[in-house]
Amino acid sequence: MIELISQSRCIGCDRCVEVCPTNVFDSQYGEPPTIARQSDCQTCFLCEAYCPADAMFVAAETHGHVEVDEDELIAKGLLGSYRRNLGWSKGVTPQIRMNELLELQNKLGGRA
Repeated sequence: MIELISQSRCIGCDRCVEVCPTNVFDSQYGEPPTIARQSDCQTCFLCEAYCPADAMFVAAETHGHVEVDEDELIAKGLLGSYRRNLGWSKGVTPQIRMNELLELQNKLGGRA
């Protein structure tokens, strides 16, 4: 479920508003959107995946609110982690992504 929009990272592009299939967010002119209908979140991660500023955190927990601390999420590298895991983050070149996939394949013992 969506838990956080970082006020310091959000650039106000409203991509999260546009991609959300259940209209969880309300757009705020000149400001970051608000999480208006959190209970409607389907935990699809589209908002986090499409956020170009890595300003979103979606918890894998699908029922009930999870308390989060933005500083802790930043320290653990969790803000925008879904986007990074997809290979969509800034600076992720095809070569970097290929290297990550090869490392994963090696961890799996070549069973990819």
